[in-house]
Amino acid sequence: MTDKLTGAAGRQHVADAIRHALRSGDLVPGQRLVENDLVESYGTTRGAVREALQDLAAEEIVEIIPRRGARVRVVSVEEAVQITECRSALEQLCAAHAAERASDAQRAELGRIGEDMTRAVSDGAWDVYSGLNQRLHELVIEASGQEVARRHLDRLNGRMVRFQFRLAQRPGRPAQSLPQHLAIIDAVLSADPSAAARAAAAHLDDVIQQLQSPPAMP
Repeated sequence: MTDKLTGAAGRQHVADAIRHALRSGDLVPGQRLVENDLVESYGTTRGAVREALQDLAAEEIVEIIPRRGARVRVVSVEEAVQITECRSALEQLCAAHAAERASDAQRAELGRIGEDMTRAVSDGAWDVYSGLNQRLHELVIEASGQEVARRHLDRLNGRMVRFQFRLAQRPGRPAQSLPQHLAIIDAVLSADPSAAARAAAAHLDDVIQQLQSPPAMP
């Protein structure tokens, strides 16, 4: 019998797995999170599951209802817009700092990401594009050296994973967002902090517009 993950490792494993399930659409807002099911699915102890749920509740990803258990927290469109407005302020700061502080290796990786994103859109490789999109934002934050902003963005993004999944699945969305991402990359590579902040702001403004607009009917 395989040993179950316990302690901090088990706790982190469950929390990460739930975040991934939200990001992939396997979990949806309002869905119950049954402890026994999570123990079996993730190969951890009940204690690790409970601690992970407490962590996710503190991040406002999960809500724990007395005598009823845990469920994925429902985030309204209005709250999602407010979260994105906060993200915008922080990501503008990070983009500006990244333009000033990025290392040669980080700039080289940004350049490769831009090329790969362009190729992914051309090939219709939406899953590839989504992964590159996530890495681009992570790398800009890393390059900025702004650890306080990174911690706040981690919390904000945790509550937005379902909306990010839905937006990424909209027809034509990658082609629409590609020029915005390339503008961020170009500004960082050009060491232009003002342009980087403007590009980040333009991208998040567009995300807000998308959140407020219902998806087009097929």
